[in-house]
Amino acid sequence: MSPTTTTILISSLATGTIITASSHHWLMAWVGLEMNTLAIIPMISKQHHPRATEAATKYFLTQAAASATILFSSTTNAWQTGTWDIMNMTNPTANMLLTMAIAMKLGLAPMHFWLPEVLQGSTIETALIITTWQKLAPMALIFMTSNTLPTTALLTMAMISTLLGGWAGLNQTQTRKIMAYSSIAHLGWMAAITTIMPNILTLNLVLYLTMTTSMFYMLILLNSKNIKDMATSSTTSPTTTALAMLTLLSLGGLPPLTGFMPKWLIIEELTTQNFTITATILALSALLSLFFYLRLSYSSTITLAPNTTTTKHKWRFKPTINTALLTTTLPMSLLMLPITPMIC
Repeated sequence: MSPTTTTILISSLATGTIITASSHHWLMAWVGLEMNTLAIIPMISKQHHPRATEAATKYFLTQAAASATILFSSTTNAWQTGTWDIMNMTNPTANMLLTMAIAMKLGLAPMHFWLPEVLQGSTIETALIITTWQKLAPMALIFMTSNTLPTTALLTMAMISTLLGGWAGLNQTQTRKIMAYSSIAHLGWMAAITTIMPNILTLNLVLYLTMTTSMFYMLILLNSKNIKDMATSSTTSPTTTALAMLTLLSLGGLPPLTGFMPKWLIIEELTTQNFTITATILALSALLSLFFYLRLSYSSTITLAPNTTTTKHKWRFKPTINTALLTTTLPMSLLMLPITPMIC
């Protein structure tokens, strides 16, 4: 893909997200979502491979259906209330339709089926964009309508997402699918706190974006597409492999790493608001996610000491990445837990 085409597509992604996040009218929000969808599809299908074409088709159909549902829910609300204002979603039917549509946009269970397949058919760089930047516009809509969204539906989807994200991730060997189920589980945690404490939702989203970006950059740097690649990565980059292990454990929410902070705050708030059963299920589902994070980190570090190589020329190709972004996101992914008392 030429630099001009890449620049146009990335600019369209940024513009679509900004339009959606800054709009007060549902039609403008819908326009921003459509710009996001149309800009990412060429990036998914740029490999000219049948799996990439399949992934692009699945992504387009899913996102088009979700956008149409958002437009239908906003039209229903405008028909009942006479206004297209995003902050004025008072119709219960429209709110339920909007919740289902945004869940489909994000990949929340049970509307999650497209996410693992799309990530597996994309390059790692495109998978990074889908799991990070593409979540911003739907999350902006969730944040703006959090006061009117149905709490019961969100808590139900949150429990299903965290359980399914942990359970389905146990059986995966491809790193992109593991990150897809990790994204589903993290989105479940965010959905659980949406209507109860939006400030914690924002914190969780920022930390999720930071940790996921850092982990994908590690995978790009190590050129690891499956668990087998992670097991042999220590021969070329032992330091990077160790940092990747710590980032995985942070994604799993293991204290004293950063990933424990949002889970701690969400469980505390859910317990305070008498959602004890939901908090218990979320905490237990985190153990499932932590198990496959531990398995992946174990496979990458078990060969760290004994398999050092003495050859002068490394056999593995090392891609170039944005090291400035990596050095920014990596410390935030590992060292932010001590500031939790100041946030609370």
